[in-house]
Amino acid sequence: MTDSKINSMLMKLPDETGKGDVMAATSVLQQKANEIRNNSINWQSYLQSQMIGDDDYRFITEFLSSDGSKRDTLLEEQRGQCAKTFLSLLEHISKDQTVQYILTIMDDMLQEDMNRVEIIREYAKKKRENVWSPFLNLLNRPDGFIQNMTSRIIAKLACWSRDPMEGSDLTFYLTWLKDQLQMPGNEYVQTTARCLQMMLRDEKYRLVFAGMGGVSVLANILSGRINFQIQYQLSFCLWVMTFSTQLVEQMNKHKIIPILGDILNDSVKDKVTRIILAVFRNMIEKPEDAAMIKENCVAMVQAKVLKQLSILQQHKFDDEDIMADIEFLTEKLQASIQDLSSFDEYSTEVKAGRLEWSPVHKSERFWRENAPRLTEKNYELLKMLVHLLETSRDTLVLAVASYDIGEFVRHYPRGKSIIEQLGGKQMVMQLLAHEDSNVRYEALLAVQKLMVHNWFV
Repeated sequence: MTDSKINSMLMKLPDETGKGDVMAATSVLQQKANEIRNNSINWQSYLQSQMIGDDDYRFITEFLSSDGSKRDTLLEEQRGQCAKTFLSLLEHISKDQTVQYILTIMDDMLQEDMNRVEIIREYAKKKRENVWSPFLNLLNRPDGFIQNMTSRIIAKLACWSRDPMEGSDLTFYLTWLKDQLQMPGNEYVQTTARCLQMMLRDEKYRLVFAGMGGVSVLANILSGRINFQIQYQLSFCLWVMTFSTQLVEQMNKHKIIPILGDILNDSVKDKVTRIILAVFRNMIEKPEDAAMIKENCVAMVQAKVLKQLSILQQHKFDDEDIMADIEFLTEKLQASIQDLSSFDEYSTEVKAGRLEWSPVHKSERFWRENAPRLTEKNYELLKMLVHLLETSRDTLVLAVASYDIGEFVRHYPRGKSIIEQLGGKQMVMQLLAHEDSNVRYEALLAVQKLMVHNWFV
């Protein structure tokens, strides 16, 4: 499938930000929007105090009293006035309650017909004004509802309009979304994730988001304690990102496979299972680099995905796509095991940062044959081992990494000096005082191997 066809397919995915979506209807934003729609605004008082003009008063009262075909006709005949009125009201009225109401009915108007985004775009173009400025400014308001309803409108304008969002405006908005995702206790996080789901369906937007560390942010959030709805939404974001093959490599760097593997193993929701399997399928199907495909397969085996697939095969799923993905992944992962070398297994374990006492660690033959390979790619695997010694809080990982450092030194002639240069000796020495007895024991053995001239003697 060509890039243009992929983008076209993604942009036509069902829009999950609409009122028809059950989950959207239960989000905090939609609950409050339902209350706000029932508010009564005294537009007459705004007119009398000269905060709005006659033409804006006439349009907004007529707009609110119309629906269906009558509203379609009004918007068709008064496109310019529509945009002018909404933007003028947002500019001149500061009361939170009224601004909330204006944004809600504006969002409803766009939701009824996605082509109406052009009303705003055409007006800004005609006036030679920046279409984004009025909305981006509202993201700085202290009121959470105003911020997030504005964000919905921005996402619609950016995804449905003929003119895409670009430059500093795009950077500002995506940064805002990224920050909102990470904000502790954000009651509107579901809305933030929905806006990101919309934006990342466009390749231009997902490349910019990835460029500002977006994959790392998604990985960090998914590895924490979050509810299944956010798991689904952020996994959806990763899924659309896998259609840009250059981003799959970034996902490997941020250990997306083991993170999603953990969620898959614990998942009780079909939609979470379905989207994670779709991510995994794309991570095998989309890359053109055979080495990357192999690495991804091995990482999935390491994350116990194959075991989970065999459990899922016993389930009865209504969704044919899930069954197709289960069969595809099972076939590919089983095939990858057939030609999996012990070094591939070890390398994947280190890169995933999930060391355990698998057979390769204690295999004399493995170290004799593969110790030199740990120096490849500018000591890539050794640097990762040292980094694990420095950063991991997992006692099993620390014990195994210490053992591996000792075995490398024992089997590689220049091992001691290399480990010292990489700071590994200092890290192992520090672990001699670790509270866990197994970590202390393995660290002590590693230090002895670093000190002794000929361990075999």
